[in-house]
Amino acid sequence: MKGAAPPTIPGYRHPVHSVAEQTPASADWSALDGSHQRVAVEVLRFGPLPRAQLARRLGLSPGSLTRLTRPLVDSGLLVEGGPDSGPKDHPDQVRTGRPSLPLDVGPSPHRFLGVKITGDALFAVVTDLRAQVLAEHTRPLPGTDPDAVVGAVADVARLLRADHPDVAGLGVGIGGFVVERRDVARAPFLRWQERVPLAGLLQGATGLPAVVDNDVRALTAAEHWFGAGREVSSMLVITIGTGVGCGIVVHDLVVEGAHGGGGSIGHRPVLSSVVCEDGHRGCAQGLVSSGAISGAVAQALGRPVGYAEALRLAAEGHPAARRVADDAAGALGVLVADIANLIDPELVILTGDGIGLLDVARPALDAALAENRKAPLGPLRIDVRPFPFTEWARGAAAVAVQEHVLGRSRAVNPA
Repeated sequence: MKGAAPPTIPGYRHPVHSVAEQTPASADWSALDGSHQRVAVEVLRFGPLPRAQLARRLGLSPGSLTRLTRPLVDSGLLVEGGPDSGPKDHPDQVRTGRPSLPLDVGPSPHRFLGVKITGDALFAVVTDLRAQVLAEHTRPLPGTDPDAVVGAVADVARLLRADHPDVAGLGVGIGGFVVERRDVARAPFLRWQERVPLAGLLQGATGLPAVVDNDVRALTAAEHWFGAGREVSSMLVITIGTGVGCGIVVHDLVVEGAHGGGGSIGHRPVLSSVVCEDGHRGCAQGLVSSGAISGAVAQALGRPVGYAEALRLAAEGHPAARRVADDAAGALGVLVADIANLIDPELVILTGDGIGLLDVARPALDAALAENRKAPLGPLRIDVRPFPFTEWARGAAAVAVQEHVLGRSRAVNPA
């Protein structure tokens, strides 16, 4: 088993300054070619690693690994640690004879700013090179037009950089269609219907290298590189809340569509005749989203009902609310099984601000999964995680880390 994910530090953390955090100027990720980059990224994601274990993971001979790691160590990008500083949870790490000095990434002053944009707020974090959160900040969004959004992000960047001046990149996660990690083609929650060159606008306003991605894909990238998905090469991240989204990893690559999609599943039909707000009959959005659930309960009761109240009524056994929650969880199970039958992932993470649905209706989800999972495929490994929005901001920071480490012209994973 590969090592556990580095912990996220909750809440605000004041800046940590250390003379040890001085990496030689020659330690430049952008200068790496494919083979050296592959070695360095493996150590970044899973290190510290003994050389023998690193060679096995990459399928390299000891001589080839030595040839590739020597310049990385000489430059300071990788460093040698003590024999007791490596991970202890690898079953193949058996110390016999002379201990192997593990390799780790060199200490770096570089920080990364991640911002999650919702329809009414900004959630921002500062992370290190391994996307561990060092500071966070939340503020209301003053407006939804592009100028207001860019100005708000720039204000937050100035605030956080006062304590963390070594920010090397800015990542932004947004609900919508994002093309080539630069332009937002459509963002329904912000009512953007025309293409917005958001990365370029942010770079001009902040002076930072900027990258923009769909928020679910960004969260998926963080879980794949630094979270629960590090140990798998295929996974799904399915989110429910105001919308329904999906991030997909296949063969260690986050799937990105040609037109900014590659995870738009909210309007995929499930077993229902309910019509969503866009007029689609029987789609997941019309059953599983928080608005659909609260709206259905409100219609049954003849009065306004919020999402939290709808779930509370379902948990208390109110017949109408109970039926709505079970139908929604069952529809989610059909959706998960449908996509999983196609991808056959090793892991499915369910999250989003509407994930409280499964606290009251998990049996309906499990029943739908069991009914719709196709033989001979085995049971799905389901991980339910109520990520806060700051975790989504961490996802945006992880995309900025990837951009810094891999460069814009390279794939999300160099392997």
